[in-house]
Amino acid sequence: MSQDYAVFCGLDVGKEAQHATALTPDGERVFDAPMPQGEAELRELFTDLSEHGSVLVIVDQPNTIGALPVAVARETGCEVAYLPGLAMRRMANLHPGTAKTDARDAYVIADAGRVMPHALRPVDVGEEALAELTVLVGFDDDLAAEATRLTNRIRGLLTQVHPALERVLGPKVGQKATLALLAKFGGPEGFKQAGKRRLLTVARKANPRGAEELVEAIWIALGEQTVVVPGMKAADQVLPKLAASLTDTLDQRAQIAAQVEEVLDAHLPHSLSTGTPLLAGVLTSMPGVGVRSAARILLEVGDGSTFPTSGHLAAYAGLAPVTRRSGTSIKGEFPARSGNKHLKRAFFLSAFAALRADPISRAYYDKKRAQGKKHNAALICLARRRCDVLHAMLRNGAYYDPPAQAA
Repeated sequence: MSQDYAVFCGLDVGKEAQHATALTPDGERVFDAPMPQGEAELRELFTDLSEHGSVLVIVDQPNTIGALPVAVARETGCEVAYLPGLAMRRMANLHPGTAKTDARDAYVIADAGRVMPHALRPVDVGEEALAELTVLVGFDDDLAAEATRLTNRIRGLLTQVHPALERVLGPKVGQKATLALLAKFGGPEGFKQAGKRRLLTVARKANPRGAEELVEAIWIALGEQTVVVPGMKAADQVLPKLAASLTDTLDQRAQIAAQVEEVLDAHLPHSLSTGTPLLAGVLTSMPGVGVRSAARILLEVGDGSTFPTSGHLAAYAGLAPVTRRSGTSIKGEFPARSGNKHLKRAFFLSAFAALRADPISRAYYDKKRAQGKKHNAALICLARRRCDVLHAMLRNGAYYDPPAQAA
């Protein structure tokens, strides 16, 4: 991103209207007015500003309602940057006044580009695949939240009417055989009326592997409770609907994962900057990083070129500890409560998945647990270590190469 701009245009974008403020490098306002959210008006503004020289358009939201201004700015030959909301609010405190208006926000955005360019983030250029991934991954996040809600609802209902049955089905509620049984027979009363043979037939049809063990455990659990708890009849009517909804949600997540993989393979085969390494392959070659995690990491950090070191990447993800010290008072280091929550979750989940997929990750996790760290703390340490490896992989365009095991 060049530093020689004739105009810095800050846009406080909105759904129907937005405010634009354009400043010269000396701070002179060449434009300051509200305008509708429309292509013609934006094109006219950027064209007029381009008469002064090169223009840097700065938005506070690069996606959703900010997608149109970004697209029009690029088409008119303007460069585009993004000012994160937290940084904008902190910079607003440096300006006089406490009012919260669109005009003031647009001025703060433009002035930030003029005097504090290091606070800006680049907006990935011309990648239709990134827009596709944003929509797909966002919808997958919604489906994941819905799946969690339905799972908790099923387990809570089973706990209410038959705790012993919940202890058997609860940990396996997302499996095909369990969902098929719940959808077909409902709850405890439906299971008893169906009989062991019918349960086994349905479970085998859904998933032959482990069907006998599952049905046997269900039958034993049913025998542990003879009393009929109030609400059991209603539970038998509600559980099939919940199971059907959860099955549909999980099927949609599987379809979205396949679409995400197609986008990664078809449209993002290379690094966003150099065009040489297989970016999708680099990300997924690391144990524990699946299609969803790779897509999320790609959306948040791209090819990693904006992070000089792995420490910068870890700090951005909220994985680096925060030091608190003032004079002679040393309070130590504490887990960060800031950072990109989506990226942090992707690193955390991939580290958790690596405990089974990667012996090296497992050994490091066990080492941290032996040092007295709890499960989550040890996982954060593992995620931080993997952040170093992933940054090196993106920087060098190299696939994951596990270190040689000591003899």
